[in-house]
Order: sequence, then C-alpha cells, then structure tokens
Amino acid sequence: MRNGTIQIYSGDGHGKSPAALGRAIQTACNGEYVVIIQFLKGRGLAESEFVKRLEPEIKIFRFEKSSENFADLSEDRKAEECQNIKNGLNFAKKVMNTGECSLLILDEVLGLIDNGILTVEELKVLLSSKPEEMDIIMTGITLNDDVCMLVDEVTKVETMPFKKWG
Repeated sequence: MRNGTIQIYSGDGHGKSPAALGRAIQTACNGEYVVIIQFLKGRGLAESEFVKRLEPEIKIFRFEKSSENFADLSEDRKAEECQNIKNGLNFAKKVMNTGECSLLILDEVLGLIDNGILTVEELKVLLSSKPEEMDIIMTGITLNDDVCMLVDEVTKVETMPFKKWG
C-alpha cells in the first residue's frame, strides 16, 4: 500500500485550480475516485454541466450559497457564508474519515486562512484525519511557513510577463 501525499499548489499565477483538476482527471483515468471541495470561488465549477458528466469518478462540491466572490460580500453575508464554509470543512473531514476517494482537492482552502475563517492549527487538525493512502491537494494564493510544515510538497505557480521576439 502506498503512502498518500499532501501537496499545495500556490502562488499569484493563474492555473492552480486547473492543475489540480488535471491531477483529478489523471486519478479518475486510473479507476480511482476524486472529491473536490471549492471554497471562495463564487459560482465555481459545481454547477457546470461538463463537470457533472465527470461523475461518479470526480465529484465537485461547493457549500457556499452566494454566487458572488466572498471578498465582494457584505459583512452580514460573509458571516453567513462562514458557516457554510465550515460545513464544507466538516464534509472534507467526513470524506477523509470514510476514505471514499483516493484524491481530495481542497480548492482555495489557503484563502480561508487569509480571510480568518480557518486557522493553521484547525487545518492541521483537519489534515490529521487523512487516511494514509489518500492524496490531498490544497490550492491558494498566499502561503506561509506554518502551512508548509504540514505538507509533503509545494508547487508555486507564477505569472511571468511575456516579451515578444524581435
């Protein structure tokens, strides 16, 4: 039996979530199951007809009710969404406890730390529920040393200016 890893796709560049989705497709092609939980994404992928066709191998969940990005919400609506986000985190723990997938993607979970919704200690407790053979990918823009200490590998995505030749 192999040991699963915990990875982070982080950075200010575009492509973290698509990279995680690519990994999900690779996992599904191997006959394994994937659960993706999206946070702070507004509408996200959960309502996409294309993504629904990837089921049952890849299942995407979003617990937030608003179709707007979290940063654009009023303080009252942010408080309401925080509870929905906590429900998503509890669901992630349930997925880990039941071992119902080979790969769990927590999309933009690092943004929860940035927004004060989740602490590094709470993330550590959540990750302690991971079955030995499960892989976890977490995405987000901001990365700190305390979070890095919880994972096996960090991939940094950067956007570089492109200069045309000649």
